[in-house]
Amino acid sequence: MRLDRFLANLPTCNRQQARLMLAQRRVRLDGQVASDPLTEVRAFSRVELDDEVLQAGLPPRYLMLHKPPGCVSATHDPQHPTVMDLLPDALAQGLHIAGRLDFNTTGLMILTNDGQWSRRLTQPATKLPKHYLVETQDEIGEHYVARFQEGFHFAFENLTTQPADLQILGPRLARLAIVEGRYHQVKRMFGFYDNKVVKLHRERMGAIALDMNLPPGAYRELTLEEIAAV
Repeated sequence: MRLDRFLANLPTCNRQQARLMLAQRRVRLDGQVASDPLTEVRAFSRVELDDEVLQAGLPPRYLMLHKPPGCVSATHDPQHPTVMDLLPDALAQGLHIAGRLDFNTTGLMILTNDGQWSRRLTQPATKLPKHYLVETQDEIGEHYVARFQEGFHFAFENLTTQPADLQILGPRLARLAIVEGRYHQVKRMFGFYDNKVVKLHRERMGAIALDMNLPPGAYRELTLEEIAAV
């Protein structure tokens, strides 16, 4: 939001008064005097008028978590433990999930309070591939590969999935890369062959790979390189 608009949204201020405050150099943005009305105010910006803090600003946080089975990808749930329960309360405050996983699906999960960043990570338009290790009940045929590239029609949504790369690793084991996140998408794709997915593990989202040193339930901050890769 533009700084003049941010100020004009205050209960006791209008646009003309906001510009006057800026001209009088009474406003500080992240500790620096701000006089340009077009300056952008972000969710993490600290905004002060004279000695009054108008927006405290929070530091952006980016966490990688190794999701274990048996917990819900939600901030709150009345029946089941959530991924947020794996974090200290002070750390979990304000975070949201960038790319949910099913109840018993394991692997890489990203938690952040940066909405713009998480949208780049998860929205289909960016086409960032999500890589999964898939174990199935029955054998995976070589003919699956071409079919996954062609896409599957989901009648309920009346859409066809975008091309997906399937690499067969063993009789019942494969690695799958998709650029979407439809409801139960991986299970429904294998369900086309009546082949039940018995284990599903997310290894990577774009350039961010699950840290092999993180045991299930553990987390760490993303590196600057990982953040910049999105």
